[in-house]
This record gives sequence, structure tokens and C-alpha cells, in this order.
Amino acid sequence: MSFTKRGFLALSVLALGLLTACVTDQKYNQLDQAYSQLQQAYQGDEVEIRQLQGELRITIRDKILFPEGGYRLNAKADQVLAKMAPTLSGFKNTKVVVRGYTDNMPIGPELRREGINTNLDLSSKRADNVVDFLIRKGVSQNLISAQGMGESNPVASNATPEGKAQNRRIEVTLVGPGN
Repeated sequence: MSFTKRGFLALSVLALGLLTACVTDQKYNQLDQAYSQLQQAYQGDEVEIRQLQGELRITIRDKILFPEGGYRLNAKADQVLAKMAPTLSGFKNTKVVVRGYTDNMPIGPELRREGINTNLDLSSKRADNVVDFLIRKGVSQNLISAQGMGESNPVASNATPEGKAQNRRIEVTLVGPGN
């Protein structure tokens, strides 16, 4: 390979790297702005907001959103989720994924009578209800989705009440360009 071809190849790789960095910086800045807005909105609430590489994750304990063992949003949920909606509704290209998680306790007879037979069913109902609420508050239905995860991916041991409480959660993850 001649010097000219090597030089051209090196310049092409450098230019591509610079373009990628610009997009990454823009993406980071927009997610960083959303992180700051959400941090201000949730001061003092039982909501954890983490900025990860290329995504923003909001974790909400289930007891804030649902009655114990239930899946219908309670009055506190309206307050908590309504704080999130203005930030999420501003996104036009960022995917919003709502994941519901449970502990490993078996489903009780009341929920079974309602057709909820597994923790996966329960977590799906919870995620669906959060998504429905956020859509009603202006989040684009084309960008938001719900996933029930059941008892998979625990963040703590299910051997203690505290660990079970940590595993019962809703995670709202923003993935994409941040705009």
C-alpha cells in the first residue's frame, strides 16, 4: 500500500472517529439534561435515577405505585409518574422501555381469580399500567413499550423481606439519541 493510500485511510478513520464522538457527545448531553430534570423532580422520593452508558434508568419501588400484591396504580403513583411525564414526552427519537419485576413469592388466590397466575403475568400487568398512564400524560405511544420480567434479574436476595422489597420494582429506561 502506498503512503497516499495509507494516509487517506488514516484520515478517513480519524474523521469517522470524530463524527462518532460528536454524535455521542450530543446524545450524552441530551440524556444528561433529562437526568438533571428527573433528579430535581424526584428529590426525596423513593426513586433511583442512574445514568449508564447510552441510557438513563429510573427505578421505582413497587410499593410507591401499587397496593401490596396488586397491579392497579394507586393515588401516589399518579404523583410519582406525573413528575416523569413532561421529561419523557419531550423525546422524539428516544425509546422508553418500562420493565416490571417481582420477588419470588407465589401468586395469591385473589390475583389468580383475576387471571394472574405467575409473577411474569403480574409484572406485565404492572408495566402495562405504567405505560398506559404515561401515554395518557403525553408520552409517544410509538416510543414506549412494556415488558414483564417476573422474578428474573433480582437486584437483591429474595431470602429477606428487604431483598424482596428491592426486587419488586418498575424500571423505566431511556435508550437512544436522547432527543
